[in-house]
Amino acid sequence: MPALNTAVAAVTRRIEARSESDRAAYLDRLQAAADAGPVRTGLSCTNLAHAFAAAPDGDKARLKGLEQANVGIVSAYNDMLSAHQPLERFPGLLKQAVREAGGTAQFAGGVPAMCDGVTQGQPGMELSLFSRDVIAMATGVALSHNTFDAGLCLGVCDKIVPGLLIGALHFGHLPFIFVPAGPMTSGMPNDEKARIRGLYAEGKVGRDALLESETQSYHGPGTCTFYGTANSNQMLMEVMGLHLPGAAFVNPNTPLRDALTIAAGHRVSRITARGDEYTPVGRVIDARAIVNGIVGLLATGGSTNHTIHMVAIARAAGLHVDWSDFDTLSRVVPLLTRIYPNGQADVNHFHAAGGMGFLIRELLDAGLLHEDVMTVAGEGLRAYAREPMLAEGGVGWQEAPTQSADQSVVRPVAEPFDADGGLRVLDGNLGRAVIKTSAVRPDHRRIEAPARVFNDQQAVLAAFRAGELEGDFVCVVRGQGPRANGMPELHKLTPELGVLQSRGQRVALVTDGRMSGASGKVPAAIHLHPEGASGGAISCIRDGDLICLDADAGTLEARVPEAEWTAREVEPIDNAVQHGIGREMFAGFRAMASSAESGAITFYPVTATEA
Repeated sequence: MPALNTAVAAVTRRIEARSESDRAAYLDRLQAAADAGPVRTGLSCTNLAHAFAAAPDGDKARLKGLEQANVGIVSAYNDMLSAHQPLERFPGLLKQAVREAGGTAQFAGGVPAMCDGVTQGQPGMELSLFSRDVIAMATGVALSHNTFDAGLCLGVCDKIVPGLLIGALHFGHLPFIFVPAGPMTSGMPNDEKARIRGLYAEGKVGRDALLESETQSYHGPGTCTFYGTANSNQMLMEVMGLHLPGAAFVNPNTPLRDALTIAAGHRVSRITARGDEYTPVGRVIDARAIVNGIVGLLATGGSTNHTIHMVAIARAAGLHVDWSDFDTLSRVVPLLTRIYPNGQADVNHFHAAGGMGFLIRELLDAGLLHEDVMTVAGEGLRAYAREPMLAEGGVGWQEAPTQSADQSVVRPVAEPFDADGGLRVLDGNLGRAVIKTSAVRPDHRRIEAPARVFNDQQAVLAAFRAGELEGDFVCVVRGQGPRANGMPELHKLTPELGVLQSRGQRVALVTDGRMSGASGKVPAAIHLHPEGASGGAISCIRDGDLICLDADAGTLEARVPEAEWTAREVEPIDNAVQHGIGREMFAGFRAMASSAESGAITFYPVTATEA
């Protein structure tokens, strides 16, 4: 086993040290639940009769016997979202697979699944981040019947996988396997799609041309093929040991995808407390697994949304992670992939060029991942340096390629695209933010320019259409944090700001909101906290203030004389009235949300430092 990188080891120890008491308490609760024995034995006859009243006769007999494992299926299926539509067939495949392994499976419950692609720039986006916590709670409700020995989580996209995992970790004594649907086949090339979006933003093509372009890009069942939050989720579940090896990027409705789904049902039946391979999810997700996830995120230029979600996932397992952990790791983890928006390839190209098996082997051999971890595959992480193939009786695994089939898409550690992972923490008199630099040219990573201040993205778009955004400037969009309006993504600004940058203007974005997981070439200081609604310094910025964003130095400052800056009054953020598209129902979530660096969590007590 290669020696572990010293920075990786140090960050792991740092997380373990700051988490010692909370992790110990979490493991104590996990052990107490496991010691209580198979859950159904504690239910009354009336409870049990209700639990399997509608089960088929064969399943009912097994459930009555209380000897065989019963697996709960929690799914984010709906037939509106391309990524989740393939999940419709999965429960039947999984139930039969569990029966073949001697157990039973029941559909425990569904969780909501909303699409950020549909809600970008729309009022519904203000529910997006909080949908993660709704999903976590819905997972808890689904499992609350206390009749299951393990779980299968079916989900793909942005807030859905983090929500499912947070919910599962609150049942940490149970094993869980995550079962993905896979990406849609490749459509219009990403650079052509981006070109047409830019032309539309400039008014050079009409809506018909734009819609035709988008339709050719998003054209069938499966996950969108760019490397945003959804596909970052799939990478994470693999590198954290919660998928079967190689499951992330196999296309839907193919024989191999079905074979992997069936194999998940077989495997989960063998890792319950009733067998000798007990693999509870609360022990799979430890500090080493969290660090592995962050390393994978950095090595692939993954979604900035996970600087929020990974913190929340860790918290659910009694672990405390902050952005300094990401920053430290980013300085030693090389960028090994170029997948759109960090390149022109999509995830299908990445998968064909070597995929997750090649990537994980490279990172393991370089000492950048913990190999000695618990995984649902029953081995350490080295099992994930393999890729699946159809074999007699279902699916088998073979060693992943030792060389990249396309070095414009994925490279070995010895020849990276960049020496670091392209994520930086920014500190200064404006607060604390993150910036993703992996798609930003080096000469655009520092900007010092006057501020243009806006209170929502629609005002920015209106100024662009009116031709008012001239010269170099820093676009400040405030009142977009979790406590203000639920922290929507501001991805709709990307084409317009990109057009201005392409014209030769030096532009940047500073916001207490989020950008898409597909954040691109414009430097963006995002997730700024304290947010404006909590009295953060972003609410002290005025039009014309000189703002300096320096990604290389890790600074974000308003260059205002200190006496003047200290005397500035915070401009209030008006978030008192939010109605329509269900936003009024989330007032309690907004009031309870912690800061972005604390995971924007709504159902744990918020300390003063987390607000």
